[in-house]
Amino acid sequence: MTGSSLVPPRSQPRAQTGESTGGPTPVPPARRLRVLLVEDDEGDAFLVGELLAESQAAVDLVVANSLNQARERIAGVDCVLLDLGLPDAQGLDGLRRVLGMAGRAAVCVLTGRQDEHLGVDAVAEGAQDYLVKGQVDGVLLSRALRYAVERKRADDNARRLREVELRQAESARLERGLLPQPLMETDEISVHTFYRPGRHAALIGGDFFDVVQTTPDRVDLIVGDVCGHGADEAALGVELRVAWRALVLAGVADDAVLPALEQVLMSERRLREIFATVAAVRLDLQANRATVRLAGHPPPLLFSGGQVRPVPAPGGLLLGVRPRPPRAFDVEFDTDEWSLLMYTDGLIEGRLGDSNERLDVAGLQRLVAEPAARAVPLPALPGWLVGRAEEINGGPLADDVAMLLVSRGGGR
Repeated sequence: MTGSSLVPPRSQPRAQTGESTGGPTPVPPARRLRVLLVEDDEGDAFLVGELLAESQAAVDLVVANSLNQARERIAGVDCVLLDLGLPDAQGLDGLRRVLGMAGRAAVCVLTGRQDEHLGVDAVAEGAQDYLVKGQVDGVLLSRALRYAVERKRADDNARRLREVELRQAESARLERGLLPQPLMETDEISVHTFYRPGRHAALIGGDFFDVVQTTPDRVDLIVGDVCGHGADEAALGVELRVAWRALVLAGVADDAVLPALEQVLMSERRLREIFATVAAVRLDLQANRATVRLAGHPPPLLFSGGQVRPVPAPGGLLLGVRPRPPRAFDVEFDTDEWSLLMYTDGLIEGRLGDSNERLDVAGLQRLVAEPAARAVPLPALPGWLVGRAEEINGGPLADDVAMLLVSRGGGR
C-alpha cells in the first residue's frame, strides 16, 4: 500500500480534471455499474467513493479490504477496482487471483506513481486498464470504469467469435471425415447425398455415410448414426466410417463387416452406453439386386414401378449393445428403373404438428408419394423431404439428418 492520494495534484490545470468553475460536470445518464473496490486503506477507499459521488457517477460501490473478502462480494459486479498492495495478495499474483474469480467482470488496477510499470504489466496479464493514484479525478475514474466494462465485453465477444470459428473449422474437418465423396466410377447408377445438422447448429453430429465400388458390378453403401451429439460422437462416426471403407476395400466377407465395425465401436467409445445404428446395402448391378443389412436402423425406401415401400429387412440389434450379426435380406428389383433412399432417423423423428405422434417410416413414405414430390428433380428430393418434415414438425428437426439416394435408370 503506497498511501498515495487519489485526488489530482492541486497544481494540475482544472481543464485536465474535467471540472469547471461551476463544479463537477455531470455524466450522461447511463446504466448504473456495480463496482467492487478491493482496497485495504480506509482513507483511499473513502476518497474513491467521494470522487464518484462528486462526479455524479452512475456507480454503486462495494468495498472489500482483502482478497478473501472480495471473493465473498464479487458476485454480480460489473468491474473490480483492485489495489495491487493488499495484506493477502501482492502485485500481479493478486491480479491473477482476481482474474480467476472475476468471471465476466472487468478488472482495473490501482498503482502508485513509482509502480506505474506494474499497471502496464497488469494489462498484459489480462486487466482491462490501470489507474495511477493521484492522477485521476471522479469523472476520469468513472469513465475509465465504464470503458473497462465495455472493453471486457468486446474482448469476450471477440473470444466467443473465435471459439465459434474454431468450432466451425472443427466441424468442417469432421464433416470431411463423416461425409466423403462416393468412391465410385460406374455410370449405371447415380448417388445423391444430403446432410443437415440438428436445429441447423454449427457443430456436426455423429451421422455418417459412404459409398464404395469394389468391382464393375458391385457397389457398397452405408448410412450410420452414433448416438449423441458433439465432437466426440462425430469423431467416433469418422472412425466407424473409415473402418467400414477399409473393410470393404480389403474384401472382408459381407457377413463379417458389421461385426468388425461393432468391435471398433466397442473399443473406441468413451462410454459403454454409446451405440450406433447402421443400414448397409450391397448392390449387384449385373443381377439387379440389393442385399440389405440393418442394425437398429430404419429401413431404406424403395421407389419402383410407381410405388414407394420400405424394404422389409429384419431390424437387427444396435451396434454396441449385444454383439450379433444382422441378418441379410435380398431385394430383387423387377425393373431397371428404381431408386433407394437411405436415411438416418433424424428425418423421421419429427412430430406431426402439435401432436406427440412422430412422422416415422410410414409418414416418410406418404411424403415421397405426394404429387408435389414427383415434380421435384431427383437430386433435390432429399432437401425437399427435409423441408416438408420441418414444415410438418413446425420448426427445425432436433436431430441430424444424413441421406443417400441411389438411382438406376432415373427411376422414381
